[in-house]
Amino acid sequence: MDSTNQHTVRAYGDELNQITADVARMGGLAEAQIADAIESVSRRDAELAQQVIARDARLDELQREIERKAIRLIALRQPVATDLRRTVAAMKIATDLERTGDLARSVAKRGLSLSDLEPLAPLTRSIERMGKLVAKRMKAVLDAYVTSEIAGALDVWSHDDDVDEHYNALFRELLTYMMADPRTITSCAHLLFMAKNLERIGDHATNIAEMIHYEITGDELDTARPRQGADDTPVSEKEPS
Repeated sequence: MDSTNQHTVRAYGDELNQITADVARMGGLAEAQIADAIESVSRRDAELAQQVIARDARLDELQREIERKAIRLIALRQPVATDLRRTVAAMKIATDLERTGDLARSVAKRGLSLSDLEPLAPLTRSIERMGKLVAKRMKAVLDAYVTSEIAGALDVWSHDDDVDEHYNALFRELLTYMMADPRTITSCAHLLFMAKNLERIGDHATNIAEMIHYEITGDELDTARPRQGADDTPVSEKEPS
């Protein structure tokens, strides 16, 4: 291979690696958004909530940047097989991370509204527990992405129902509070939307696991995703920004 071809191959590899690195960096920011959004709710910390809301723009920017780089690489380098799957997966995962950021921002916004209302400590702790579970799932799947660890991705995918069980239990708990004391309806409504946002973040972690499997194997997971409960309406993604 002459020096020109060596340079071309090296440059191509560098571009692929850069896209993967950008997705990993975006994943780290998304993890921080989830953790800080939950902490802002549990501590009733308005300043931290505002930081989460403001930082969401950076995730949007990174998603657009990754998409531009991936499209350029496909157009100019014409990757095939594993390299093409790696590029497409990066774009799709970046989209899931951008939506995760939107959902974390929504949790923070709801937290701001709750900070002016009477605290409901038991329910807030339930939201915190669910948030920590979702954050753990997201970290695990992003670690699997960085290390190309298919077993780790499949573990996240196969335990999607854990998050759904938390959501369904919290949903019932919130209804009980609202029926027992109508004065809690406003607070419980905010908490219900938070829980739905967290459930959707769990779904995005599962989407990422599916993309990791596709990137590594070239095959789509053909088994229905484990799920508890019938209602999968993406309520939080219909909320206005």
